[in-house]
Amino acid sequence: MKALAALLLTLSFPGLKPAQPLRTPLEPSANRETHKSGKWYFAQTGHAVFCYGPVMLVTLPTGGLQRVATFCKGDQTMVPLKD
Repeated sequence: MKALAALLLTLSFPGLKPAQPLRTPLEPSANRETHKSGKWYFAQTGHAVFCYGPVMLVTLPTGGLQRVATFCKGDQTMVPLKD
C-alpha cells in the first residue's frame, strides 16, 4: 500500500521522474579503438578526410604539382587536397 502511494505521489509531480537503469555497452571492446594521431583535411572531391601521414607535393603528368595527404582512413594511400 505504501509503495502504491509513493508511486502515485511521484507521478503527480511533473518534475519528478523515476530513475532509469544505467545502460551498459553491448561490446566493450568496440569502444577501445586504437587512436592514431592524425589530422582532418579538405579533399579535392569536397569531402573531409582523416589522414595519418604527412602532406606531400607530387608531380602531375601534365607537369604541375599537387598537394596530397598520405595514409588516409579507408585504405587510401594518397588523397589530392583542395588548396
